[in-house]
Amino acid sequence: MIIVHYLYNVKWKKERFIVEIGKKLKELRKGHSLTQEELSSALNISRVNYTRYETNASRPDYETLVKIADYYDISLDELFGRQKY
Repeated sequence: MIIVHYLYNVKWKKERFIVEIGKKLKELRKGHSLTQEELSSALNISRVNYTRYETNASRPDYETLVKIADYYDISLDELFGRQKY
């Protein structure tokens, strides 16, 4: 959890890695043709909270991140947009 927390708060300048979790969440949801209501219901969280995650108004906790990654059958690395080198 410490590693995820660290990576989750990384903000590097210029062309370096920037965590934009909200953008990634929206991209995944739209790519699967889901509404915020459908996805939040599947994740057992409120639509209001999910909307806050997509707009970067708040950040999902570790448990929610795992639920989201499991729902889309992706790793946390993929959820954070990390590339394999």
